[in-house]
Amino acid sequence: MENALKRSGEGPSVWVVGDLYTIKASGAETGGAFTQIEVSVPPGSGPPPHVHHREDEAFYVIEGEFEVHVDDEVLTANTGDWVTLAKESLHSFRNIGESVGRMLILATPAGLDDFFLEAGRTATDTSLDSATVTEEDKQRLLDISPKYGIDIKAPRES
Repeated sequence: MENALKRSGEGPSVWVVGDLYTIKASGAETGGAFTQIEVSVPPGSGPPPHVHHREDEAFYVIEGEFEVHVDDEVLTANTGDWVTLAKESLHSFRNIGESVGRMLILATPAGLDDFFLEAGRTATDTSLDSATVTEEDKQRLLDISPKYGIDIKAPRES
């Protein structure tokens, strides 16, 4: 593993179906042990339900309020909360606050960073105006997910 310092706002950033993912520690930097990703999620946004077959995942809420679906449970996670998700669990999250929410995602082993970089659209502009989701964005997510051992499920009804 390399010693490194990434300042606020540093790291490769991509838009993935409306959310901004910034790689803070890549698998290449950690010898494949883990990846850490900061995600900024606009109000009402979040990924569709999905299952990771390769990695365990955890969320630390930096700011905001999120509804987290894990298998048959619905959790509310607020600033300072920590949520762990075992691989093979069906999960999703949604920002239920009125402003942009932010979380740190820890995934072990690494690989989720490569998924986001391939599935996402390079964030040359990190303002919310760039958070629009196109049909091409959705299709790319569906096409690339199996390569990384991720099954995207049909969105839950609100």
